[in-house]
Amino acid sequence: MSEVRVDPLTGLKTIIATGRAGRPGGWPIAAGDAAPIDPESDPFAPGHEDRTPPEVFALRDEGAGTSAWRVRVVPNLYPALDDASPDPERSHAPDLFTATAARGVHEVVVNAPDAVTSLADLTPAQVAEAMEVWRQRSRTHHDDGAAYVHVIVNERAEGGASLPHTHAQVYALDFVPAQVARERERFTAHATRTMGGNLLQDLVGEEVRQRARMVAIDDEAILLSPYAARVPYQLMLAPRRPRARFDDDGPLGAALLHRALKAYNALLGFQPPLNLWVRTAPAGAERFCWRIDVLPRLTHLAGLELGVGVGLNIVSPEDAAAQLREHLT
Repeated sequence: MSEVRVDPLTGLKTIIATGRAGRPGGWPIAAGDAAPIDPESDPFAPGHEDRTPPEVFALRDEGAGTSAWRVRVVPNLYPALDDASPDPERSHAPDLFTATAARGVHEVVVNAPDAVTSLADLTPAQVAEAMEVWRQRSRTHHDDGAAYVHVIVNERAEGGASLPHTHAQVYALDFVPAQVARERERFTAHATRTMGGNLLQDLVGEEVRQRARMVAIDDEAILLSPYAARVPYQLMLAPRRPRARFDDDGPLGAALLHRALKAYNALLGFQPPLNLWVRTAPAGAERFCWRIDVLPRLTHLAGLELGVGVGLNIVSPEDAAAQLREHLT
């Protein structure tokens, strides 16, 4: 029987309809491994530093050469945001049309020098080091006055990656996106209703008690299949102890994230296209907790999802959690 579920964090609704899993052409939209990276055309390969804009940050051993980096950060060659953007012409109908300059910073974090397409193909130590750089860049932009910093990873072309070499992107925005503002309001309302409770911490506590959607837990983080997962095998990683911002000091759950990504390959037989992002507190938020959302791209987003914002998931979160638990190493 199909069921409509409401995500406790976002308020978004998802229809869980497992009966649709067997329909012809339903999924997956991609299968098999990604094509190998051509080392000659890879602008993120060591030795090709001149093919990117000048770096703004890098991790290197002391005294190492230019190409001996472990993580490297450069401005996006085709930025969506620009601190120097001029103000657009004002509309003649300001009550209908609003435009402002797209100001901010758009960076690329090359997660490792290895010519691989996924974080899953790195070592746990490399994932931890890359995530530490994500945190450092987030902290830098928050300190510089960004209203919100959004860190994302797109993997494979079906996930929106224009270059296959594993990398993250950092958007430092001068506004708080509506969805983030909505989540901030839900955290605040929960704290008011529970006399100080943290929404994500309370959610994690209940998930641990129920265990049906819990995939794994370690000293740093917990891995869940969200109650109202919008796509098959969606995952959420949350810190064991709540911290408002991703760039706050504390563990990042890198080892558990790496295990989760490896489990996809073990379960599906290939590393799927996916989107990963860090949800963190916007500037001025008094109640929040960061998390990481991972959405494999195994089914198409169609008219229901795009038209009214309602997810349609053909694998129940409980089944997804059980299957991923079996394949987690």
